[in-house]
Amino acid sequence: MSEVMQHKSDSGMAVTFSEAATRHVLSDLGKHPESRGIRLSVKKTGCSGLSYVVDYVVVPQENDIVLPLAGDYQICIDKGSYPYLKGMSIDYVKQGLNHKFVFNNPNQTGQCGCGESFTVE
Repeated sequence: MSEVMQHKSDSGMAVTFSEAATRHVLSDLGKHPESRGIRLSVKKTGCSGLSYVVDYVVVPQENDIVLPLAGDYQICIDKGSYPYLKGMSIDYVKQGLNHKFVFNNPNQTGQCGCGESFTVE
């Protein structure tokens, strides 16, 4: 089993990255020296309502929950998105010829058939 890195806010709920996900994020951030980390958020879209968004962060926004990732890098979570993301684990897997993030979210109650969006009740 791979190592898992947990990142906790003051509320104690963790966002967990697998070793593979952490390695991929750090490798990708190394290609963008101006970035200080990644931002996790959700947006309304698709047939089920919400989708995950992963962006680079140069400077955390005022409404971000900021957690350490590794070294000087940070995970920034939009406060409005946090209720949808708390307790989530993120992995990075190979499927066929492609690699992708897999979001295992205990708050998710449904998903559209194409897998692009999800619901939370």
